[in-house]
Amino acid sequence: MKKIFKFLLFLLPWFLSSLFMRNVNFYKSLNLPFFAPPPILFAIVWPILYLLIAISIYKISKIGFSKEYKYFLIANYIFNQSFTFLFFNLKSIILGTLSSILSLITAIFLFLETKKSNKKTSYLLIPYLIWLIFASILSISILFLN
Repeated sequence: MKKIFKFLLFLLPWFLSSLFMRNVNFYKSLNLPFFAPPPILFAIVWPILYLLIAISIYKISKIGFSKEYKYFLIANYIFNQSFTFLFFNLKSIILGTLSSILSLITAIFLFLETKKSNKKTSYLLIPYLIWLIFASILSISILFLN
């Protein structure tokens, strides 16, 4: 039971941004690049990524968090969570794009710090990195198209 509680403690905060009202109509009203996915895809992909992130955090917690790991984890969390508010609520494409890029940069460092602690666990973050590369390209494209 203690392990489940600890895991949920690592998982649930990642869903915080979903509490902010997402204005899907704003997304649909934008000039989108040809490769922009339908909004439903985000609702499928993000929970899977958050689950993988939480598993990796849980596994690293068993080893112990380094100072650098904590720094990049917190920074990545802040940038990741701020995207929804900045992009959908404030309707700021430029701030959303900046948040997306900073999420990617901090995720790269988080991956490297995770790899130092446990190489196999770092593999759990690869889908997150791939998605953030895509999300950053999408955000930059939306910024230029609008």
